[in-house]
Amino acid sequence: MVFLLNNSMNTYRTYSYLANNEIEEKNNLILLPSENGLYLGAFADFGPHENEVTEEKINDFQELIGKKITWAYFSDNWFEGINFPKEQVEILQELNIIPYIRLMPRTNFSNQPEEQKYTLESIINSDFDLEIENWAKMAKQTNIPLILEFGTEVNGDWFPWNGRWNGQGQTDPYGDPTLPDGPEKFIDAYQHIIDIFHNLEVNNITWVYHINTLSQPKEPWNDIMSYYPGDSYIDWIGVSVYGAQNLNEKWIEFNDLFDKTYEKITKTTNKPIAIVEFGAAEQNEQNKKAEWLNKSLSLICENNYPNLKGLSFWHSSWVNKDGTKSNLFIDSSPKALEALREFSSSDCFTSDPAF
Repeated sequence: MVFLLNNSMNTYRTYSYLANNEIEEKNNLILLPSENGLYLGAFADFGPHENEVTEEKINDFQELIGKKITWAYFSDNWFEGINFPKEQVEILQELNIIPYIRLMPRTNFSNQPEEQKYTLESIINSDFDLEIENWAKMAKQTNIPLILEFGTEVNGDWFPWNGRWNGQGQTDPYGDPTLPDGPEKFIDAYQHIIDIFHNLEVNNITWVYHINTLSQPKEPWNDIMSYYPGDSYIDWIGVSVYGAQNLNEKWIEFNDLFDKTYEKITKTTNKPIAIVEFGAAEQNEQNKKAEWLNKSLSLICENNYPNLKGLSFWHSSWVNKDGTKSNLFIDSSPKALEALREFSSSDCFTSDPAF
């Protein structure tokens, strides 16, 4: 298969060669793993609501890292309804960067576990089908590749779609009496959304199942793959892997964080994996962040994880409840930036997508 960018129209097409050497246009724009390295992506300081995508922020990040990114990762919050993020997508389309959109069914940024409107059961019951259908139609009209995920870090109870808020491990009264209700509701909701897109023949979407490398709560029903919608629905597996995220947090080595997660994923599916959130906070300890990044990227680039095909940096900072600041900017120190630039400029990473 061949992937081409039509610069005159700024649209993407995929083609297959026929037996007679003619070319047949295909409409399916699912992101495939590259043979030339891991894809490089970023959340490039898109603001407190994670959706302030601008050309300036993208260009600033790419200048810092010293390389073009494959995708830009941002949130589509449903604060004011389910609306296609047309402005953000158009900005990224002009920059020839794939929009990676997190569908976030929440009405506010605080008290998230108490979400009352966009519940998993309301999605399953088709309460928002019309809005989701309109979203899907607009996505189709862009005629460019889009990456979508629903229910970010589903195994973390900091989000309302986690099983803790949806029946936990009980098996009654919802659905299959042999399955825990919390994960089962998520699977049904995610499958319902993807079915809407498939029924409308929206073929420019790469669907990602996104988990955190550590589960909270640590219960059997909250296992990282308990919520997996299945290979027929999902194209990529996304994982969040962070070093220390605040001044008081202990450092855990990358392999101690990721190895068990990688093993569980690859025992369930052979889908390509991307670390879609990756970063660490600058602490008072001299160069600890740079050291962690160096060790982590060395393990990644030595091909210790053959199914790992993408990495996305989380480039931002925030103020914690205790007043301390978590600085995850890639240029939080000269040493940290040096480490990231060294690896990103190597053959380990590529900017060019394959379809």
